[in-house]
Amino acid sequence: MDVLSRPAEEFENDQTVETMWAIKAFEHAEVYFNILCSVDPKLLKLTPVDDLIYKVFREEFPKLEVEVIKENELKSTKEKGKWRPFCERFKNVVEDYSYGTLLRADAKDDYKEDNTILVTRIQFYAIELARNREGVNDVLRKKFWPESKEEKED
Repeated sequence: MDVLSRPAEEFENDQTVETMWAIKAFEHAEVYFNILCSVDPKLLKLTPVDDLIYKVFREEFPKLEVEVIKENELKSTKEKGKWRPFCERFKNVVEDYSYGTLLRADAKDDYKEDNTILVTRIQFYAIELARNREGVNDVLRKKFWPESKEEKED
């Protein structure tokens, strides 16, 4: 008998897999945030197709304010209907396009429990590319980068 035809109740979520996913997602978020705090975001290249992702994103979502993303709006039935075709467009273009990824809701703040939304990888790329190119992430280097010894002495 094919395992996929068996009732879902026979299967349990594997806590090990969920934990490993959470660790990987957090590590990705931490590395990305550290890069944002140390490099001019306008210079970052997230994928080989950044220009295409950004172009299509702004064509499909020209008025989406990327400074603060509201989870209930992003994941409403109406918005999911807009995002689904956008995401599927990159299915064969971006590796792991549908992989769960952590996104900061408020671009001016760090990853923390009340500022983190789970999105697909392609949504993360689209929103973060817009934030980087439109100067939204510029504030992070000033806000979170540690002061040098000379600045502390002044």
